[in-house]
Amino acid sequence: MSGADTESRAGPAGYEQALKKADQSIASFEEDAATPLRRLQHFLHAHPTAIPAIVLVLAIILFSSIAGQKFLHPFNFSLVLQQVTIIGIVGVAQTLIVLTAGIDLSVGAIMVLSSVVMGKFAIDVGLPVPLAFASGLVVGTLCGIMNGLLVTRLRLPPFIVTLGTWSIFFALNLWYSGSESIRSQDIAATAGFLQFTGTPFVIGQARITIGSILMLGLVFLFWYILNWTSFGRHIYAIGDDPEAAKLAGIRTNGLLLSVYGIAGFICAVAGWALIGRIGSVSPQAGYTANLDSITAVVIGGTSLFGGRGSIIGTLIGALIVGVFRNGLALSGVDVLWQEFAVGFLIIAAVAIDQWLRRVSA
Repeated sequence: MSGADTESRAGPAGYEQALKKADQSIASFEEDAATPLRRLQHFLHAHPTAIPAIVLVLAIILFSSIAGQKFLHPFNFSLVLQQVTIIGIVGVAQTLIVLTAGIDLSVGAIMVLSSVVMGKFAIDVGLPVPLAFASGLVVGTLCGIMNGLLVTRLRLPPFIVTLGTWSIFFALNLWYSGSESIRSQDIAATAGFLQFTGTPFVIGQARITIGSILMLGLVFLFWYILNWTSFGRHIYAIGDDPEAAKLAGIRTNGLLLSVYGIAGFICAVAGWALIGRIGSVSPQAGYTANLDSITAVVIGGTSLFGGRGSIIGTLIGALIVGVFRNGLALSGVDVLWQEFAVGFLIIAAVAIDQWLRRVSA
């Protein structure tokens, strides 16, 4: 018998013996054991409102120990809620844009222009109040649609588009208003409905306004839309990966246009709330609403890169800013350092967002 025949007969047995000695473990590409820091990172990435909620609770505890009963009084909490009402409403619009990986610098100008249209149409033009109110809502919506068309049709960056339209809308506001305010007495006499959102009612020792209730209603409405409807899921999908969303059959341009139009409508609602808040129509009011809304969105845990965040987080972010400013004021801290604290919160929020994004990298 030749050596080759002997090797072929002994081959299978030799292979079996070799296999018994081989490593039987299954290849794994996952980490053997996640560190506590890594688990915390994954948890916070999956729950973006956790950090803002913790910061809000810690801020309340801090200022209650510093300012005492003045800060904890129900009237003071209701005052904070009133102070963040306008930013909370505009923040809802800003959140929708940011979730699509965009940004809207014109939200404040849209809000003020809509309020001016409502006031001028009702007081100077003499239109029926419901028609004047509806006209303001239409103007705000058209402004949002204009932003959306420039972003989707001309493929321009949202930052540049809304920076330009912010100047355009603000210039139109000053031109149409003549840089003149409409007095609260004139509105009360002719178009009292425009001041309706400023109507207060008392719950215990707290003084709540209709505008604050309107803000909470919008927050929970869009929380439901974002979490329980296909429209909301598509917004997250576009912000996370627009190309993948398009391949999945989502009409990205149409949805983006809808988002900008809805954001414009919400800004017009904020214009109505602004009239109720200050009692008059002022072309100079709400000038910093664009930056304030971005502040609330960022501190609330929504990623500026899109695809992650929530409306509830934006509300918490607005409340954090309100609590810090109110608490520092009651503690006797100068306004300069109040703005310093808000700036520090913004930088910290963006830094945390960058850290959390490494989870998906």
